[in-house]
Amino acid sequence: MKTESYQIRVSGMAIDVDRKDVENLHLAVYPPAGRVRVAAPTEMSRDAVRLVVIDKLGWIKRQRRSFDKQARQSRREYVSGETHYVWGRRCRMQVYEIAGPQHVQLVGTSLKLFVRPDSTREQREQVINNWYRAELRTRAAEHFAKWSPIVGKSPDDWQIRRMKTKWGSCKKETKRIWLNLELAKKPPECLQYIVVHELVHLIERHHNEKFKAVLERCLPTWRVARDRLNEAPLAHEDWEY
Repeated sequence: MKTESYQIRVSGMAIDVDRKDVENLHLAVYPPAGRVRVAAPTEMSRDAVRLVVIDKLGWIKRQRRSFDKQARQSRREYVSGETHYVWGRRCRMQVYEIAGPQHVQLVGTSLKLFVRPDSTREQREQVINNWYRAELRTRAAEHFAKWSPIVGKSPDDWQIRRMKTKWGSCKKETKRIWLNLELAKKPPECLQYIVVHELVHLIERHHNEKFKAVLERCLPTWRVARDRLNEAPLAHEDWEY
């Protein structure tokens, strides 16, 4: 797929544009600073792209304002007393230094981290992330088993990884789905929504009326889950692009 990338300025905003082999123009605003990116069909002129962006200025500004208001977590040091989120709940971390295998236990709202005395911040983060990954994999597998027959599509493969700009992604051609590791910190209905959302992408690639109709039929409450996900605190990231 041949891609041409360039930048335009509209109303004082820098807009990144990628011209590629897609059927329709897709415009997205990314946290935390409201970076705007457009994927446009190769045959679409720069003037036509600019007109679409101008037409969507109101929506872009609303998205940016929502990011400004959204709570952000500070950088975590993985020490006792910190607050961490597990399935939408605020949990207090307690760190225990041990000589045995490093692991995590969730007891009520207490997140117990067992690590070696000489462990670094990065090593503690890795222990926590491995635990989050296992939690997410277990619950996501249950959702895929439940919702694949309802949607009428199932992935050939699904994986988990950290993503800065998406909660999930789907490659319709390879039938592969990716889930954002951060979903383990969000309310359970948010994971359900993302699983169903990505399964529907196996039917329709774009967020068009057909996509919304299938999503509405399968999960009528999807807007509630989407809004709750968008209101949840953003994780601390360096946000390098």
